[in-house]
Amino acid sequence: MYNTDNRIVVTLDAGGTNFVFSAVQGNKYILDPIVRPSESSDLDKCLSNIKDGFRDVITHLGDLKPAAISFAFPGPADYPNGIIGGYLPNFPSFRNGVALGPMLKEIFHIPVYINNDADLYAYGEALSGALPEVNGRLTELGSVKQYHNLLGYTLGTGFGFGFVTDNKLHVGDNSCVETYCLKHKDNSSVIVEDGVSVRAVKRVYAELSGDVSSVFEPRDICDIAEGKRDGNVAAAKGAFAKMGEVMGDAIATAVTLIDGIVVIGGGIIGAKKYIMPSFFKEMRSQIHTLSGDTLNRVQMEVYDLDAEGEFAKFAKGNASRLKVYGTDRYVMYDPLKRIGVATTKIGASRAIALGAYAFALNQLDKIA
Repeated sequence: MYNTDNRIVVTLDAGGTNFVFSAVQGNKYILDPIVRPSESSDLDKCLSNIKDGFRDVITHLGDLKPAAISFAFPGPADYPNGIIGGYLPNFPSFRNGVALGPMLKEIFHIPVYINNDADLYAYGEALSGALPEVNGRLTELGSVKQYHNLLGYTLGTGFGFGFVTDNKLHVGDNSCVETYCLKHKDNSSVIVEDGVSVRAVKRVYAELSGDVSSVFEPRDICDIAEGKRDGNVAAAKGAFAKMGEVMGDAIATAVTLIDGIVVIGGGIIGAKKYIMPSFFKEMRSQIHTLSGDTLNRVQMEVYDLDAEGEFAKFAKGNASRLKVYGTDRYVMYDPLKRIGVATTKIGASRAIALGAYAFALNQLDKIA
C-alpha cells in the first residue's frame, strides 16, 4: 500500500538517547538518517533538537516539499491533539504536558501526526508487512480464507500493543490502547510488563542463576543460552521461556477479544527460539469451568506461521462440501476456527516508519 505514492512524509524515531530523522516516499527512505541527541531531561534543548532535526530534513529535501510530518513518540499522550505528557521515564521533561504537535505545525505549516510506536508498528505490519504477506501466501496455497484484523506486539523496554481492523488503526477514545498493565500470570498484583520486557529477562536470569549482581542484558543472556559466552545456560533459556509463558497468557486474553493474526517484533524477539515454545504451550493450554468442563484457553486453533508445516495446515483448514437443504446445490464449509502467530519479517523499526507514513497519507486523503 502506498508503494507508488509520490507524497513525502518526514519521520522521526524518538528514543530516549537519540532522535533519528528521515523522510519516506513510496514506502522507502529517501534520505540518510539525521541524528541528534534527545536531551530528554532538558525540555528547551530537547524541543530545540526536534525542531532543528526536522529543519535539517526539509533542507536536505531541497525542492521536494513534504506533505506532512508523522512519527512515533512515547506515551502517555493525547495523540490526536499532539500533546505529550504524564509519566514518561525516558522523557522526564515532558511530564507536565507539551503541545508538541501544535508547536511543529506552527513552525512548519504542514500537518503533524504523532502516534504511539506500538500502534504504528501494528499499522505498518497490517498494511505493508505481516497481514498482506500472510494473505498472499494463503491465496498462493489455494485457500479462500483471508484475514482482516491484526494484533501487533513489540518486545523491548516495554510490552507494546496495537491493533488494526480492516486497515483502520484503533487508538481508543483516550489514546489508551495498551497491554502493559494487564495482570502478570504469576502475580495478579503485578503488571504483565514486569514479565515481558528487557527488565523481566534480566531479573529472571538473575533469580534462576542465583547471580543477583548480574549485569547481563538480554543479548548477553541469549549468547549464554547459545553457548557463545560464559554463564548459566539453563537460567538463560529459562528466563526467555518464562517471558514466553507470561506473554502467551496476555496475548491469549487479547485474541479472545480481538480475533485476528498476531505479529510480534522488537529487539528481544531475536531470542524467539527460546521464547516461542513456551508461548505456544500457553496459548494452547486449557481452562476449566466450575462444573468440571474443559475448554481451550483460546477458542481458535493457534498456528505458528513461521513454521512451514504449520502454515500449510493453517491454509488447508478443514473444508468440506455441505449440501443446501432442499436443493441439489452444495457450498463449501470450513468449521475450523484458526488464528496464526508470526514474528516480524520487516523489523519493528521499518514497520513503525511505514505505519507513520501510511497514517499520514490516510489522514491527508480524508481531508483532501
